[in-house]
Amino acid sequence: MASLHQQRRPVDDVIGDLTAKRVNDVKWADGRTFGMVYDGGPLVHEVAEQAARLYLHENALNTKAFPSLGQIQSEVVGWTAGLLHGDEAVAGFLTSGGTESILCGVLAARERAVTERGITEPEMVVAASAHAAFHKAAHNFGLKLHKAPVKDDWTADVEAMAALCNENTVLIVGSAPQYPQGVQDDIPAIAALAASIGANCHVDACMGGFVLPFVEMLGREVQPWDFRVDGVTTISADIHKLGYAPKGVSVILHRNKASRSYQTFVFDDWLGGFYASPNMQGTRSGLPMACAWAVMSHLGIDGYLDLTRQMLANADQFRAGVAAIEGIRVLGEGKFHLVAMASDPAFQPEIDMFALGDALLAKGWFHDRQGPPDNLHSTISNTNTGAIDQYLEDLAECVAAVVGVRTDDRSTNYATLE
Repeated sequence: MASLHQQRRPVDDVIGDLTAKRVNDVKWADGRTFGMVYDGGPLVHEVAEQAARLYLHENALNTKAFPSLGQIQSEVVGWTAGLLHGDEAVAGFLTSGGTESILCGVLAARERAVTERGITEPEMVVAASAHAAFHKAAHNFGLKLHKAPVKDDWTADVEAMAALCNENTVLIVGSAPQYPQGVQDDIPAIAALAASIGANCHVDACMGGFVLPFVEMLGREVQPWDFRVDGVTTISADIHKLGYAPKGVSVILHRNKASRSYQTFVFDDWLGGFYASPNMQGTRSGLPMACAWAVMSHLGIDGYLDLTRQMLANADQFRAGVAAIEGIRVLGEGKFHLVAMASDPAFQPEIDMFALGDALLAKGWFHDRQGPPDNLHSTISNTNTGAIDQYLEDLAECVAAVVGVRTDDRSTNYATLE
């Protein structure tokens, strides 16, 4: 373990060392990364970076000290609620990301059931495709989690979900879209199921919240999923994904303030006085909140429509290109920006997708690796504009090169353990 040095170091030396540490990081600005960072273009960078400098040190722990952050939060939540067809009653908070928004949604469901229904052994029902953050929430908050299978089209099997419900069910989850294959669950059916038993319905739109509204505005069909659907209680939507704000900022929205109150913690029995926090954090940096406000304010509806139009063109080209390459296929019938690429079992010897991922990475292309089944996942965005032609050329070359090759590394990417 390294020890902190004794003397101050010159600023240039410190920044030089940080720059050197980045040498092996993915080169997202080149469009060769399908996920992790989402690039809205030079003007989005500029407005976010200027906002970051303004709010580098501000603390949203107490908005009496920094009332501008309270105003920023209210405006961003209101803008997002409007996009998701919420009425004036819809309320919410900003969080650090999709996982925290999901944690807040699960906690609110549990606390509501304890208070209003007297439930002492809360349970929740999710599909196998639901984000791992729901499992984390169940573990952290003491809920029993039931996992329903997905159907052949990778959407949640709502009949199977219904069979897992009982008098202790406090939450049923749907995704719009789900991350692994990019397909959208039947939110009206899931919400109706939740309403029929008095449970909350959470829609995980961390990937879709800043995509689906604009896809619909562009004239493509989008199945109902937001607050227009009766029975939807809470929605999570990440601004730092396809909202194109820097990490980390997300929104958790509730149907009304009564629902929102169940995620807040209030305590006034300590020597420090009254304490209240709206989410999992105490101290919250004002920087991501200000960046989100600045990016949304800069882009407006027209800016998001432009970015979404380009994203869809990139994704359509990507899907068509994958379909044209013998040996691989797209999983599911996703229509938006998430694409899972797997081997075609009709092609022998079957392509080892993780060996393919290694070959693509050697050419500078980064994918998330996931499964089962083993596949390479791509979140396609404006970031990849201008890079798809070269990617498809390299993809075809790499598929041919890995026929008969198998890698021993079967690990997937979603882990930070050190």
